[in-house]
Amino acid sequence: MQRALTGVQPSGQIHLGNYLGAIQPALNLQKQHDTFYFIADYHALTSVQDPTLLRQSGIEIAATFLALGLDVEGSATLFKQSSVPEVCELAWILACCTSAGTLDKGHAVKAARDGGREINAGTVFYPVLMSADILLYGSNIVPVGRDQQQHVEIARDLATRVNHRFGEGTLVVPTVQVQKEVGLVSGTDGRKMSKSYGNTLPLWLPAKKLRKQVMRIVTDSRTVEEPKDPDTCNVMKLYKLFGSTEQIADLRGQYIAGGMGYGVAKQALYEAIDERLEAPRARYEELISLPVRVEEVLQAGAERARQAAKVTMTRVREATGLG
Repeated sequence: MQRALTGVQPSGQIHLGNYLGAIQPALNLQKQHDTFYFIADYHALTSVQDPTLLRQSGIEIAATFLALGLDVEGSATLFKQSSVPEVCELAWILACCTSAGTLDKGHAVKAARDGGREINAGTVFYPVLMSADILLYGSNIVPVGRDQQQHVEIARDLATRVNHRFGEGTLVVPTVQVQKEVGLVSGTDGRKMSKSYGNTLPLWLPAKKLRKQVMRIVTDSRTVEEPKDPDTCNVMKLYKLFGSTEQIADLRGQYIAGGMGYGVAKQALYEAIDERLEAPRARYEELISLPVRVEEVLQAGAERARQAAKVTMTRVREATGLG
């Protein structure tokens, strides 16, 4: 079975856009792969430097994956990046094979520059550390969105360079798998759902609060009697991601026929979201109330991850003359 790896930064409240665009595709990997999932707390330090927030966010990410069905008793390994110190050792070795120009062109630097944020050394070093994340565990497949493809290409280039300098087979050269786009997940104002826009539907809202947020979704001013356009409505865009084929067709027909207020559509959306998340929400609330249990899962995952890391690092140390 091939090994697949994915990482998630513990920063900010998880919302439906994160769930549909990143978490669910990542969970689907465990059906056919030996999967490693890591919480990228070293990476998060480039922007999150509140220790309490960093720890709590890590627990919330782990609880989210577990609540949504991550099978840590089966093929899935869940751990914190910082629990495997070998990743920093490999990152240094990779840095010695990386040109400074490659780092300056990284997405992390560009995003920080465009956003007017501080560009610290960690931000510049980001693609090297990510390459170490990918290469340390002998990952065969790294599924990413198009915006992250560059980082896997850098990892591939560095693995090839290390193998050329120190011997073929020193590092596994991974295959990048560009994930099928989920499409735009609309926020409550019609723009892309994003924390920066303040238009999110948080994933783990209690049912009553979720309904209240859904009812605030922006719609046009058409009356109950008027026909409505299901293809431009913010409510319908979200409903298509949660309703069944039959439910979507039925609600679409009501839009076109007229005689339906937007409140009816919003109620249908709320019910569809709540039905999908009701059971996972209960599991999440149980897990978040017992952080020690979550930590135990992370620790067990870290032990397995370190075993894989040691295999790679033994080979790298021998090849480079450090062993």
